[in-house]
Amino acid sequence: MKPGLKIGVVGKGGVGKTTISSLLARSFVGRGLRVVAVDTDSNPNLAMSLGLDLAATEAIPVLPRSLVVGRRGDCGVDELFDTYGVATPCGVTVLSALRVNEAGAGCTCGGHATVRSLLGEALEERADVTIVDMEAGIEHLSRSGGTLAHADILVIVMDPSRKSIVTAARTVALANELGIARCVAIGNKAQADDEQFFAVQCDELGVALVGVIPASAAVAEADRDGRQLAGDGPEIWGHIERLADLIVERVPA
Repeated sequence: MKPGLKIGVVGKGGVGKTTISSLLARSFVGRGLRVVAVDTDSNPNLAMSLGLDLAATEAIPVLPRSLVVGRRGDCGVDELFDTYGVATPCGVTVLSALRVNEAGAGCTCGGHATVRSLLGEALEERADVTIVDMEAGIEHLSRSGGTLAHADILVIVMDPSRKSIVTAARTVALANELGIARCVAIGNKAQADDEQFFAVQCDELGVALVGVIPASAAVAEADRDGRQLAGDGPEIWGHIERLADLIVERVPA
């Protein structure tokens, strides 16, 4: 596996990016790897999917918007993790890059610049795998320099809707412009004949579909309760393990 593998998880709002991010992170931890998960949502919830309760999630310190990490920055990697990194019960270290706590707080561009700085050189010293759970949409790929410009691969999550697959196609185009050559698209929340729907729509729009994850009552229940998914039983784990294997295969060491 490539040392310091960096994965961006992207897609339209509501498709299940945070769930997929958290499960991928736990899959890599299960392989004995050091995993850092970066939550870039301005309404962050990734830590809850990794086992923290609401109070602990709200207490996670947010990375300063002007922070530049690394040899040329104003914060060393050890200092970064000691100050802002929070260990979760499942073994993943979580960082919160963005949070909007009040109306009229301004744009989040600075937070995205911090994430770009992290992915540029800093995290490899403390992480075998970094997973970035991106905010909804494609703006993060259009910012100056691109928040995910240093990602090795993008996992584009889609639900069974034409709109989410159109968003995936637009994401692939922007990623290619940024020089992110590897993009894989995963269908999520599939019911009945949705697998065929994903296949037809992705083929029409030029999106590389690599798998389809069925809708899961266990995932819905965990989301409703604001907790992490149980570690055994649900069929979804087999799909996540295959996705993790595919990512490792697609990014050469």
